[in-house]
Amino acid sequence: MKIDLPNLPNELPFKNFSDILYEEEPELELCEINDSIFENEILTRSRLYKMIIKNCRFNNTDFSNIDITDVSFENCDFSNTTMRKSSIHRSVFNNCKLIGADFTESKLGNVAFTNSLLNLASFGSSKLEKVKFHDNSLESSDFYDCNLKKIDFKSCNINDVSFEKTSLKGLDLSTSTFESLTLSLSDLKGCKVSTHQAIQFAALLGVIIVE
Repeated sequence: MKIDLPNLPNELPFKNFSDILYEEEPELELCEINDSIFENEILTRSRLYKMIIKNCRFNNTDFSNIDITDVSFENCDFSNTTMRKSSIHRSVFNNCKLIGADFTESKLGNVAFTNSLLNLASFGSSKLEKVKFHDNSLESSDFYDCNLKKIDFKSCNINDVSFEKTSLKGLDLSTSTFESLTLSLSDLKGCKVSTHQAIQFAALLGVIIVE
């Protein structure tokens, strides 16, 4: 599946993320940020546009209602960061730590998460369209009551993920691994799984398999 990648200029001036506190509106755009620490802050309704952000820490910061468009995040730590009701488009998270990140009630479109840790992340009641999850750990993350459209899971750890009240129609989980999942039989309809996973699902649903 192809997604639209961030549309970024070839050259960007360097800034510090804390510069956003001195802007008339809480926004940063057309810049590159490296090695900033912006932890335990509250910065709601902010906007990030056409940026490269590397090696930054945003632990425990409240970014509720954030608008992120055309942004590349690399080696960033968003552990326990709140991004509720966010809008994220044409953005990538590569080699990032998003443990316990809260994306509930958000809209994500043309977004890629690669080689990242999303354990215990929450996407409940969100709309995700054209989103890639490649080589991530999503253990115990929550996709409760989500609208998933054109989602690509590849080589992910999805153990103990909750897909309750979320249709998995059209999803291909065959290359990902799990021991248990939370979902209902009706939501599994149309989901592509491997032979081994089919046996796991049967066991999860209480089917006794006799060889």
